[in-house]
Amino acid sequence: MSITDTETGPPAWRLLLGYVRPHRWALLGGAALSLLTGATGLVLPLVARELIDDLADDRAITGALLLMSALVVANAVLGALGSYVLRRTAESVVLGARRALSSYLLRLRIPAVDRSEPGDLMARVTSDTTLLRQVTTDSLVGLGTGGLTLIATVALMGFVDLVLLGVTLAVVVGAGTVLGAIVPRINRASRQAQDAVGMMGASLERVLGALRTVKASGAEPREERTLHEAAHESWRQSVRAAKWSAAAGNTAGLSLQIAFITVLAVGGARVATGAIDIGTLVAFLLFVFYLMAPIQDVVGAITQYQTGSAALARIQEALRLPAEPAVGPAPLPEPGTEPAALAFEDVRFRYADDLPYVHHGVTFTVPARGMTAFVGPSGAGKTTVFSLVERFYDPDSGVIRLDGRDLADWELARLRAAIGYVEQDAPVLSGSLRDNLLLGNPEADEGTLTRVLKTTRLDGLVSRLPDGLDTRVGHRGTKLSGGERQRVAIARALLRRPRLLLLDEATSQLDAVNEAALRDTVADVARTTTVLVVAHRLSTVTMADRIVVMDAGRVRAVGTHRELVTADPLYAELAATQFLATGE
Repeated sequence: MSITDTETGPPAWRLLLGYVRPHRWALLGGAALSLLTGATGLVLPLVARELIDDLADDRAITGALLLMSALVVANAVLGALGSYVLRRTAESVVLGARRALSSYLLRLRIPAVDRSEPGDLMARVTSDTTLLRQVTTDSLVGLGTGGLTLIATVALMGFVDLVLLGVTLAVVVGAGTVLGAIVPRINRASRQAQDAVGMMGASLERVLGALRTVKASGAEPREERTLHEAAHESWRQSVRAAKWSAAAGNTAGLSLQIAFITVLAVGGARVATGAIDIGTLVAFLLFVFYLMAPIQDVVGAITQYQTGSAALARIQEALRLPAEPAVGPAPLPEPGTEPAALAFEDVRFRYADDLPYVHHGVTFTVPARGMTAFVGPSGAGKTTVFSLVERFYDPDSGVIRLDGRDLADWELARLRAAIGYVEQDAPVLSGSLRDNLLLGNPEADEGTLTRVLKTTRLDGLVSRLPDGLDTRVGHRGTKLSGGERQRVAIARALLRRPRLLLLDEATSQLDAVNEAALRDTVADVARTTTVLVVAHRLSTVTMADRIVVMDAGRVRAVGTHRELVTADPLYAELAATQFLATGE
């Protein structure tokens, strides 16, 4: 599901200022250039009035023409430079927001990720942060420079003729009343449009993440309809937002056209009566023309602010998700470091408040060094043990101790630096084989890497690959077989030199030869490291120093294979069927 159950945060303008603050001087510089651009434009009508007066009095106009030409050139140059500075600053704001949000998402607690849609989170990093570009330049700067230019223009219009200023303001105020009714609709439509983009991203990520399953199930037409419906909803909401934005922009434009016509009529009458001269009317009409730009800037700033505030709200929702503390990577254990001891004491746990308990008072002790196997039927809670040890989740009650110390008291980075974890599905990341192997220990030297490759029987694979360790493995390791991905995951864990090695059915996709070799490797590692294995093959379990039998979230029995075959009926049954029931 998407993120909707978040509390109300600070106002959007305050959030925006937080993103802009590191770039405030560049932004102020760009704003100053924009104001200078507006100032050169505002002087032009006054020079034009002087030019007309010179023509009427048969005076030379060379100076006025040169001044107008200089103002036009300065207006163009300052405008281009100001636009570049503002756009560059806006891109820097987007970059800062993307960095902050992506860093935060990497630290999200696993339960928060479980409750969210990855595609929606991706949309917040991409499309939502992109909107900060417009809201920085068009909204923040546009409101400031446009507002100041508008005030200056109105002041100069009053200096030229107060009667015509009154006529102009009457029309503009009427348009402002209409805009006041439109702006809240833009806000609502913009938020719904951004939510729809997130839903579309979530739908697409859902399909691409299981594309083989979709194809094998012949479900392309059904999933295509789902994607098209999500895309259509995004289009519908975006069009709705565009409709109200267009209405706001056209209202502003229409009001200025009405003002121009009204000023022309009233001003013409005043010229006819001799109240003002023709130069004054021309100057005032030019000011009405120049009034269009700052009014459009202010209206555009308001509409962009509504769109940007919706994006900022979505970004803040993601930043309020529960996350782990930001800490640097802890040093990995040195070779020869003592293995870890583990203990569960009456641990109860469930994945969410509305779900049943997975663990009902789990208690067991694992001494330092040696191999401990966890067995039991599917749903017994074996994999959950590993998730709790890694602190992906915290228990609802009870205590988990590593080396006699409560896991809650460990610094997360230091805890995980001591653990090597091979997940059940052995995920491989897009990139090179080397990148994947060194993911947990990028400082590993070539000698260590070569030794681990040989240990996990990956050296033969590397020799066959076209670019060796630098061969790209494809999205989620699609260019590798299931067994190869498992061996890569095991090698990655061994390269971390763990004090505690967690193997969740790490040999399930290996052939008999490779499984036997890996079993010997694990037995070797267990002499100097504490190894925990979730296993469903009898051959793996019989070599364990101790076996923990789990059923329905409880520990039934602990012992060796020989002891449990006679002492525990469930274990005897599993042993008789070669532990072919896979774990959860």
